Amino acid sequence: MRTRYCVLGLWGIVLTSFLWAQGLSGLKKRVAVLNFEDRSGYGHQIGSGLADMLVTQLVKSGKFLVVERQELEAVLQEQSIGMSGMVTSQSAARVGKLLGVELIVTGSVTEFGEKETKIGGALGRLKIGGSISRRKARAVVDVRLVNSQTGEIVLAESAAGEASSTSLDHVRFEDIDFGNPTTWDRTILGKAARKAIERCVQLIEQAMAGIPWQGKIIKVNPDGTLYFKPGSRGGVQPGMEFVVYSPGEEIIDPDTGLSLGSDEIKIGRIKVVQDIGDGRACKAVVVSGSGFQVGDLVRVE
Repeated sequence: MRTRYCVLGLWGIVLTSFLWAQGLSGLKKRVAVLNFEDRSGYGHQIGSGLADMLVTQLVKSGKFLVVERQELEAVLQEQSIGMSGMVTSQSAARVGKLLGVELIVTGSVTEFGEKETKIGGALGRLKIGGSISRRKARAVVDVRLVNSQTGEIVLAESAAGEASSTSLDHVRFEDIDFGNPTTWDRTILGKAARKAIERCVQLIEQAMAGIPWQGKIIKVNPDGTLYFKPGSRGGVQPGMEFVVYSPGEEIIDPDTGLSLGSDEIKIGRIKVVQDIGDGRACKAVVVSGSGFQVGDLVRVE
C-alpha cells in the first residue's frame, strides 16, 4: 500500500511539473519594430508602411507582445534616435533594454515594384485586338534582428515576396470587366509585400526561440510586494512563480563595443498574485530573498 502511495505521489509531482511547464510555455516574448529604411527608391513612406504591416502581422499571430508605436517613438525621442532602420545594433539594444523587449527588429526595403511584359496577338475566338500584359511584383526586406540584452545581431536575412498576374491591355470589348483591384491586399504588389512580411514573421519566430523570456521589476513596495511587467498580455498569470536576478555592471567588449552581458546575481523568488494595468503589468509577493530593486530581471528558472 505504501508503495502505491509513493507511486501516486511521484505521479502527482510529475503531473504538477508538466502543468506548470505548460503554463509557462504561454509566456509571450516582447518585440519592437523600427521603421524600415527605403533603399528601393519607391517612396510613399514604404519603409514605415511595411513596418506597420509587420507589427499588425505579429499581433495577429498571437505569439508575441508587440510594443505600441507611441511607446517606441517616445523612447526613441528621449534617446535622440530616429524611427529609421538606420540605427546601429548598439543603439537598438539600448532602446530594447529601456522598453524591456527581448528583440528589436530593424531593416530596409531593398526591392519594391512591378515589371510588365507584353505579348501581342489576337485573343482566341473573341478576336479582340490588343495585347496580354504579364505583370510581376516583387518586394524584398533585408531584416536584422538584434538581441536587446547583448546588442548582437542574431539574424540577418532577406525576406522576399513575389506575385504575378496576366491581364488584358487595350481591350476594345466594353463588356469585359477585368476586376481591377481596389484594395491593397488584392493588388499583386500588395500580395508580394504580404508574402515578404509573412517571411519576416517566420524569421522572428526562429530568432526568438534562442532568446530566453524575461520581465522587469518596475516598482518595489515596503510591504514585501512588487510590480513587474508584463502581465496577462504577455501570458503572465496569478500563481506563476519566477526567479529574480540583479544585473551587475555591464561588461563591454572594448574592440567591438558590444555588451558581453553582466555578472548577474540571483536574489530571490516571487509569486504573481494580481494582474494590473489591463494586463500590462502584474503584482507579486516575495517568496524568498531580499534586496529587490527597480530594473531587476524576472526570469523563468
